[in-house]
Amino acid sequence: QVQLVESGGGSVQAGGSLRLSCAVSGITTSDYCMAWFRQATGKEREKVATIGRLGSTSYADSVEGRFTISKDNAENTLYLQMNSLKPEDTAMYYCAAAWGTLTQCAKYNYWGQGTQITVSS
Repeated sequence: QVQLVESGGGSVQAGGSLRLSCAVSGITTSDYCMAWFRQATGKEREKVATIGRLGSTSYADSVEGRFTISKDNAENTLYLQMNSLKPEDTAMYYCAAAWGTLTQCAKYNYWGQGTQITVSS
């Protein structure tokens, strides 16, 4: 059974930092593309950051330079370091996994339950 369990959410003031973790079981992060998504109230889900099997990363323009995605394959854990947080970063954050080759990722089909981030001004 595949499980993705996020932790590290909470409330923070603008300019602060948080680090999200996603503990993965049932699959191995070395064999899957991993990503963080977020969804704010009343808005569509947004892909925040991705990391490929070999560690290549990509970011949404809105978080580029502020967020860093990483993974520890030995611990089977995905991370998202979030710095310089803004009120517009307030959302439910989800980790997700997709089967992938070394260069391409399929549709994200494994999801965590989400963790709430609230950034106050």
